[in-house]
Amino acid sequence: MSGAEAPIGMVLGTEDVTPTVFWFAVKHGASVGLDDLVVVETRKPDSTPVRFYGLVDSVRKRHEGVTFESDVEDVVAGLLPATVSYAARVLVTRVDPENFIPPQPGDVVQHATGKELDMALSADKMEEAAFPGGLLADGQPLPLNFRFINGESGGHINISGISGVATKTSYALFLLHSIFRSGVMDRTAQKSGGQQSGTAGGRALIFNVKGEDLLFLDKPNARMNEKEGKVMQAKGLSTDRYALLGLPAEPFRDVQLLAPPRAGASGAAIVPQTDQRSEGVTPFIFTIREFCARRMLPYVFSDASASLNLGFVIGNIEEKLFRLAGAQTGRGTGLVVHDWHFEESETPPENLDFSELGGVNIQTFEQLIGYLEYKLLEEREGEGDPKWVLKQSPGTLRAFTRRLRGVQKYLSPLIRGDLTPEQAGAYRPDPLRRGIQLTVVDIHALSAHAQMFVVGVLLREVFEYKERVGRQDTVFVVLDELNKYAPREGDSPIKDVLLDIAERGRSLGIILIGAQQTASEVERRIVSNAAIRVVGRLDLAEAERPEYRFLPQSFRGRAGILQPGTMLVSQPDVPNPVLVNYPFPAWATRKDEVDDLGGQTAAQKGAGLLR
Repeated sequence: MSGAEAPIGMVLGTEDVTPTVFWFAVKHGASVGLDDLVVVETRKPDSTPVRFYGLVDSVRKRHEGVTFESDVEDVVAGLLPATVSYAARVLVTRVDPENFIPPQPGDVVQHATGKELDMALSADKMEEAAFPGGLLADGQPLPLNFRFINGESGGHINISGISGVATKTSYALFLLHSIFRSGVMDRTAQKSGGQQSGTAGGRALIFNVKGEDLLFLDKPNARMNEKEGKVMQAKGLSTDRYALLGLPAEPFRDVQLLAPPRAGASGAAIVPQTDQRSEGVTPFIFTIREFCARRMLPYVFSDASASLNLGFVIGNIEEKLFRLAGAQTGRGTGLVVHDWHFEESETPPENLDFSELGGVNIQTFEQLIGYLEYKLLEEREGEGDPKWVLKQSPGTLRAFTRRLRGVQKYLSPLIRGDLTPEQAGAYRPDPLRRGIQLTVVDIHALSAHAQMFVVGVLLREVFEYKERVGRQDTVFVVLDELNKYAPREGDSPIKDVLLDIAERGRSLGIILIGAQQTASEVERRIVSNAAIRVVGRLDLAEAERPEYRFLPQSFRGRAGILQPGTMLVSQPDVPNPVLVNYPFPAWATRKDEVDDLGGQTAAQKGAGLLR
């Protein structure tokens, strides 16, 4: 064993010593804390060395030589002789070679640094696939294995924690920044012999579900230098944490920002529904024809599984609309129908367009619903069109149209048929647009139904694209509030898409970075398919649920007191979770953090302008 590090203790003989857990007495003058990584070398009877690498998960001090708890006063006063026992428990993370014999009491314990640290965290196995996942307590980077993220050996990341305290989205963004800027994608691509395309082919789709925090990811953060300076001073670091991690302290590059349009009358200006930023934000709209041709109808219903008959009706209407869209001629964005005798409708929609000879051009979501009501409930004196009704009961058909009416006001701004083909192309959301690495889709201002519709449609589009082209390009999807989109109970089209991504996505190169407050409320197969599990601050009752059994008991207790910016990270290469911290964002997370001065003071900026 390397002698570069001074001994910090010896393995205890008064506690059980096993190949997976042992205690050691801390040497006088040494300091050992939670999460320290240590190494112990023992020898077999034939003198073959065996090294044990481990993580300190418990430390204790107590008096030796006294019996009663109240004796502490007499010991402090010098009336009773006693010594202080300082000991630490180690959870073994690796044995090299894999001869699972216990260490010998009295074996020397050292801090793991340099190559020994790489062995403790299996970084030597990761080779070119290692990238920084944060900083350990002593300021050394934690290596993560990209092969367990990009789908090669595993895929997906799951992050749990209390909202507002666990900083789940912040850590997800840090991981993306590290993946895109550490060079790991290029290194693994080179090793793959052209089967992967590297950083240039990496893309990320982020759904912004809370406020407008993610609309400034392309802007530098004015508070970053101040915050990192305070951390350097508090932790005694030699430089800022970005430098220690080998990452640039810069905002994201090649970003496109998408937001829903503000509701307005037909023909009104189309502007994004944002308050803090409009520059560089593109409104997104789906056309009526796209809605039908791309089979978006199921994503309107969050409770399609509530009734078997309702699900049958949805599938039938989806197919009818798909065929109608396929029969359209011209480049319009609406849906022209020739079998709507609106005079038979109970309440025909206003502003119907009769410009098409012998037909009606459906241009709004309300008009589309009116047409469906006519075909299902009003044609043929209330019996409906037999090809559309298919012997379903009026109650089921009314349940279908009633649900459509319930979401009409929320989806009408998003689904329109009054655009020109040029406008439709400009406002069509394309998360895989060429030249764009990171796409933020702002859905925080939408209703729950509209959010699920947008997320479901875009995720299915990405998934179908990856099914066509394969896994050469890697697409990362960042989605918070998984418990809403993929709850443990019930079924929905969006849950089916997320399950497909979780179970088949890694083979296609689509990686889910999912987050939720409570993993116990998320579909089990989605959480269990994540190779990398991350935990921020947890409710202690939630921490005792089976979904967190990957955390040893001592870590589950600590999860209730974790501070913002600190996470527990579990990965397949290391059998026990590791505590990490990560830098303050180099990108702005709200408008008042935007650095408009490029890191200069107002005086410096003014002096530069006067030159």
